[in-house]
Amino acid sequence: MNKEEERLRRWRLVLGGNNADGTGCKLSKNDLEMDSVLSSLYGSGNDNQSQERKGGLGNSSPKISRWLGDIRKYFPSSVVKVMQTDAVERLNLKQLLLEPEVLETIEPDVNLVAQIIELGSVMPEKTKETARIVIKKVLDELEKKLATPTRNAVIGSLNKAIRNNRPKYNEINWNLTIRKNLKHYQEKYKTIIPEKLVGYGRKKSALREIIICIDQSGSMGTSVVYSSIFGAVLASIKAVSTKMIVFDTSIVDLTDKLSDPVDVLFGIQLGGGTDINQALKYSQNLITRPQETIFILISDLYEGSSYERVLRSAKSIVDSGVNFITLLALNDDGAGMFDKNCARDFTKIGIPSFACTPDLFPDIMATAINRGDVNQWAAKNNINILK
Repeated sequence: MNKEEERLRRWRLVLGGNNADGTGCKLSKNDLEMDSVLSSLYGSGNDNQSQERKGGLGNSSPKISRWLGDIRKYFPSSVVKVMQTDAVERLNLKQLLLEPEVLETIEPDVNLVAQIIELGSVMPEKTKETARIVIKKVLDELEKKLATPTRNAVIGSLNKAIRNNRPKYNEINWNLTIRKNLKHYQEKYKTIIPEKLVGYGRKKSALREIIICIDQSGSMGTSVVYSSIFGAVLASIKAVSTKMIVFDTSIVDLTDKLSDPVDVLFGIQLGGGTDINQALKYSQNLITRPQETIFILISDLYEGSSYERVLRSAKSIVDSGVNFITLLALNDDGAGMFDKNCARDFTKIGIPSFACTPDLFPDIMATAINRGDVNQWAAKNNINILK
């Protein structure tokens, strides 16, 4: 097939073969099968504006399973995920995600996990075990990617924060002291004269208290998924004490489930209203050492109760000495819809409020542990904090 024929073939697949496509191109058997897969999703009968003609996949679970298998056959993984997302939106297939046959066939990703969480309360028991397998596969992949940088950043910051610069003799870290004083090597005496001694940090049961408070309204789906991973990783670091709270108009404390992020996600019900003030009040009761506490609120700040009470509660936490940060979204785009007025007011009372991508979260925690200026950190990373 020459370049011109390939160009016409591609246009034929894009345009769908209607009489007006103008290509005059005939497809091979393999291309016709691919065309059928595309037409089922993107054919003219699947337009959202058409109320009479709906999707070409029908309501049959076996049929959608075959279609999911076909798109994996003809398209790369990145395209498959886009088509799956489109299918859920255009063909109203959320109900079919309750079928184990469908979940076994689908290409798992963060957005799919968020959709499964949203359906958790209506999911039949026969599907839940399959759903757990799908969720675990996604979370395992994310944890491999995110766990090491998070642990390294947090532990490194903790070590720096507690370094003992006036150690007693039995507290001296000789290896680090020698490295820090190599410039003071005395050739005449063949030795190093240490100008500054570096000691091991004095151990405490928990050097920092970390509270992650997560808005579980429907718009926060992928943020909830990533938060569960980071919560589990932080909980595995003995030098910090980590608590996780999720809320809508009620509050659920998931701290005891942090050893397994899958259990965390199954303890979440996306959707419903939002009462940020109630969540802040509950969280404040968990704070025992304000100066050593980092409070991460993950929310779009759309409050369903009293806006003024939210600000008063937030200011009370800040005034107590807590390091308070709001993440408006924690997702792959590093962006989301949020209440801009509330975000600005939070910034005015000393709460940096911004959206970010998961790869930046470890660095945020490191900055917070070291009591660094989060505003400067955000500017350095080209992150916009509303002012």
